[in-house]
Amino acid sequence: MSRTVEITATAGKKLQWHQAFYASIQIEFEKEAEKLIFENEHHLGTQPKRIDVVIIKKDDNTSIEKNIGKIFRKHNIIEYKSPKDYISINDYYLVYGYACLYKSDKSPESEINIEDITITLISRHFPKHLISHLKKVHRYDVQLVEPGIYYINGDFFPIQLLVTKDLTDEQNLWLHNLTNDIQDPSVVDTLISEYEKHQKNNYYKSVMDIIVHANKEAFKEVTVVCKALEDLYWEVHGERIMREQKEALDKAVAEAVAEAVAEAVAEAVAEAVAEKDAYIKQLETQLGIATV
Repeated sequence: MSRTVEITATAGKKLQWHQAFYASIQIEFEKEAEKLIFENEHHLGTQPKRIDVVIIKKDDNTSIEKNIGKIFRKHNIIEYKSPKDYISINDYYLVYGYACLYKSDKSPESEINIEDITITLISRHFPKHLISHLKKVHRYDVQLVEPGIYYINGDFFPIQLLVTKDLTDEQNLWLHNLTNDIQDPSVVDTLISEYEKHQKNNYYKSVMDIIVHANKEAFKEVTVVCKALEDLYWEVHGERIMREQKEALDKAVAEAVAEAVAEAVAEAVAEAVAEKDAYIKQLETQLGIATV
C-alpha cells in the first residue's frame, strides 16, 4: 500500500545540513519543548561570529530528561558538524571561545552566570585527534555515558560530545540518521513511518527532505509519494517517462493532424463539387439548355 506525504524539495541545491540539524534537535527535545528556548545561529556582538545553536532552559530549576540534554544547564552552546565534516582541535577552542564570548556579550554582567553554560559538540564520527589532545594536554577524562554520548570531564564548563553515528534509533532516530550513508531498508521504513505521523510539522519536513536527498539509493524502492521522493523518482525514471509521454503526444498529434487533414480535404472536395455544379448551371443558363 502506498503512503501519501508531502515535504518541501531541495533538488538541485546544496544540502542544508545545518537547517536540518536545527530542526532535528528540536524534534529530539519535542517532549520537553515547553522547557526550552531554541536560538538558531546566535550572533555574538557586531562581528561575524555566531554559535550554531543555543538552547536555553526557561526554568533554571527544571531538569531535562532527554538523554542528550541531561547535561544541560541554563545556557547550552551547540556546535554541529555535517556528516562530511569533523570537529578539529581548532574547532574545540573556537567553540570554547564562543562560550566565553556568550557570557561577556551580555549586559549587565550578572545576566548570565558562567556556571550556567554548557558546551555540546556534535559530529558524525568520533574525533580521535581532538580527544587525544584533550586527554594529553588538559588531562581531561572522557566518559562514555551511553552509545554516542560522551562527557568530557575536567573543565569548568560541562562539556559533552555526541557522535551521531553511534546514537541509537530508539533514543535519537533523527539525529542518528541525519547522514548520507543510510543503507538498511528497515531504517528507511522506520523513518517513513515516523515521518507520516508528523508530516504536517515543518521540523520533520526539513529533516526528512535532507535525509531523502542525501540517501537517494536507499530510498529508490520506496513507494511513498512526497515531494523529495517525487524528485528522486523523476531523477531515476524521468527520461523513460518523458520518452513515453513524447511518443504518446506525437501519436495524438499525428492522429489529430490526420483527422484535420481528412476533414479539410472532404470540405475542399465538397466546395469544389459545389463550385463545379454552380459553374455548369451558369453555362447551361447562358446557352439556354434546359436542365432536368
